[in-house]
Amino acid sequence: MTSASRPDRLPPMTRETMTEAQRAAADELIAGPRKAVKGPFIPLLRCPELMARTGRLGEYLRFDSSLPPRVSEFATLLVARHWRQQFEWFVHVPLARAAGTSDETIEALRQGQRPPAMDATEALVHDYCTELQRDRVVSDATWARAVAAFGEHGAVDLTALVGYFTMVSMVLEVAHTPHEPNAAVQPLP
Repeated sequence: MTSASRPDRLPPMTRETMTEAQRAAADELIAGPRKAVKGPFIPLLRCPELMARTGRLGEYLRFDSSLPPRVSEFATLLVARHWRQQFEWFVHVPLARAAGTSDETIEALRQGQRPPAMDATEALVHDYCTELQRDRVVSDATWARAVAAFGEHGAVDLTALVGYFTMVSMVLEVAHTPHEPNAAVQPLP
């Protein structure tokens, strides 16, 4: 069953159906850089404290971490691909393009292939994220490359970003949250 054919288990709530805590959490998210309750925050709104804390963590990882946007967006695409998570794929492909990831690289990822034309930073991020998701560990050699490239702070940020988007992907998959249409993005197969 495709995500488009699955019923949305936890659809958007109206302000009238929200509890006071849910309205407060929604208002906090809307006041931040996301400007709306969408994607994983729709189902997370059922747990307003979790949504608020998840929103703050994601805000740090997406907008304030030590990683450059090109690295964090590329890593996010790798997690979305691993989970075959359409919502995150549709949101982050345009962001990755804007940050400098080539269409050729994005298409290879979409097809589940190792992109042939990655630069050294992309290859490192690809190796790091692949090892972490596939093996549930990062080799000493890959860790050393990540620390050399991003410092310990950045390597921890990269690890946390993979964990964050894994959790977000799980929430979206369980809730059957539909993706937002975007004609400029090809869906994951």
